[in-house]
Amino acid sequence: MHVPVWVWATTIAGIIALLIFDFVAHVRKPHEPSLREAGGWSVFYVVLALLFGAGLWYVWGQQHGVEYLAGYVTEKSLSVDNLFVFVIIMSAFAVPKAYQQKVLLIGVVIALILRTIFIALGAAAIEHFSWVFYIFGLFLLYTAYSLATSSHDEDEAFEPNIMVRLAQKYLPATDEYNGAKMTVVENGKRMITPMLIVMIAIGATDILFALDSIPAIYGLTKEPYIVFTANAFALLGLIQLYFLLGGLLDRLIYLSKGLALVLGFIGAKLIVEALHGNELPFINGGEPVHAVPEIPIWFSLSVIIGILVVTTVASLIQSARADRKNGH
Repeated sequence: MHVPVWVWATTIAGIIALLIFDFVAHVRKPHEPSLREAGGWSVFYVVLALLFGAGLWYVWGQQHGVEYLAGYVTEKSLSVDNLFVFVIIMSAFAVPKAYQQKVLLIGVVIALILRTIFIALGAAAIEHFSWVFYIFGLFLLYTAYSLATSSHDEDEAFEPNIMVRLAQKYLPATDEYNGAKMTVVENGKRMITPMLIVMIAIGATDILFALDSIPAIYGLTKEPYIVFTANAFALLGLIQLYFLLGGLLDRLIYLSKGLALVLGFIGAKLIVEALHGNELPFINGGEPVHAVPEIPIWFSLSVIIGILVVTTVASLIQSARADRKNGH
């Protein structure tokens, strides 16, 4: 699918405009969004993403439309799972509710920049090395296993990564927040606030999220434009979704297991595609392996949606049973 430069430019300008709008409308005036506000804007961004997908379907055909939808659903689901980590980070640093929107928006911007870089690197690697799908597939299978054997607990301790530890060790910092400021001057000396440490923690975490999400969506489409837009629209509205889900996150007890199945399925799909375009001499003598059936995109979309629906419903049912058992 050839995408003209002006389409890329217009799309990127539109995404930047939406991020600026998010800042002006929600972040510039610090506040904790109401359930109604968070719900309304969450619906707005989901509808916007689906309308974009419908336009893509109309202009570039059903195949690309379904690829975008499958990619968007997968990336949005991964973004929801990432919110568990954001909750832990916000809790560990005791970020005031009124300033959490700013932290999340900067986190979204960092994530979008990192994912754009990884998308470009992934596209270049795929174009020159067909065997890279083996690596992507095995990486996703490993990620799926890690996700299936891990647990999300809002009360679990936050383990600072190396970037956070270096900042805490070498940068002079205040103990208290000073509004949403990241640095302040005290006694003539420039110091960072806990807000900047939180930003570093979110940004470093975004790197890990990008490493998972980019191979996953390349398992559903090889079009960089679809990869970029699906990621961008999945990240837009993440701020509002964070406040909308709120206490619901701890009820999605099987979400990680469902996402592990999704990533495992996509990982297997990538390996199948790698076998169809095989050039490695130690596999089938360097010839493509056509005995393995191809997995069509419509089937992939059905599997992804099916897994997410079942795990979400099962999570809510189990959480309701636990509440009744505990007398709530």
